[in-house]
Amino acid sequence: MNNEVKLLGAWPSPYVLRVRIALNMKSVKYDFHEEKLSSKSQLLLQSNPIYKKIPVLIHKDKPLCESLIIVQYVDDVWFSASPILPSDPYDRAIARFWTVYIDQTLYPTMRSIRGASEEDEKKRLIEEVRKGLAMLEDVFKDSSKGKGFYGGDQIGLLDIALGSFLGWLRVVEIINGVKLLDQNNTPELLKWAERFCAHSAVKDVMPETGRLLEFSKTLAKG
Repeated sequence: MNNEVKLLGAWPSPYVLRVRIALNMKSVKYDFHEEKLSSKSQLLLQSNPIYKKIPVLIHKDKPLCESLIIVQYVDDVWFSASPILPSDPYDRAIARFWTVYIDQTLYPTMRSIRGASEEDEKKRLIEEVRKGLAMLEDVFKDSSKGKGFYGGDQIGLLDIALGSFLGWLRVVEIINGVKLLDQNNTPELLKWAERFCAHSAVKDVMPETGRLLEFSKTLAKG
């Protein structure tokens, strides 16, 4: 089964990173096809004709799109190892709620900081991100139940959803000379971020901050 798994992606993408972490957690071997952002492959266009975006997981010649859908599919198919979604229906629903918040509110706000032309607007966006992270700090305290991750002893859906953006969060911090995760506002998330990045499923696929920083400069020039 494992040699029938392909992942179409690109190394800087936090959405692709989510899928790589999920596959690593399940010890699934896969072929990684690095896509060029400037010219999309025919395989990508055929596999995701609606959005024409990465990531795309191809399993037994059947393509799947959208990072969180893929992560949940991986959890369903390789269910015997390292469960990603909580077993309790309520906990599962709460995790899904906050992943939607991260994707639809937190990350878009973080991305908007770079494009803000007015200093006041930039400060407002930075404060919005800090407030969002403070809320996720509270969610962590509830969800982790005193353990190391949102998923408890092991990385879960919410860990993957938020943790995939840590590299880009650091880039935003460096470019703007601010701290979004800090000891005063989010002490638990600060420690969580260290644990997450050191996890065996994450450490070899998490992009280096310096490399992301250089990549962000090419995006800015574009």
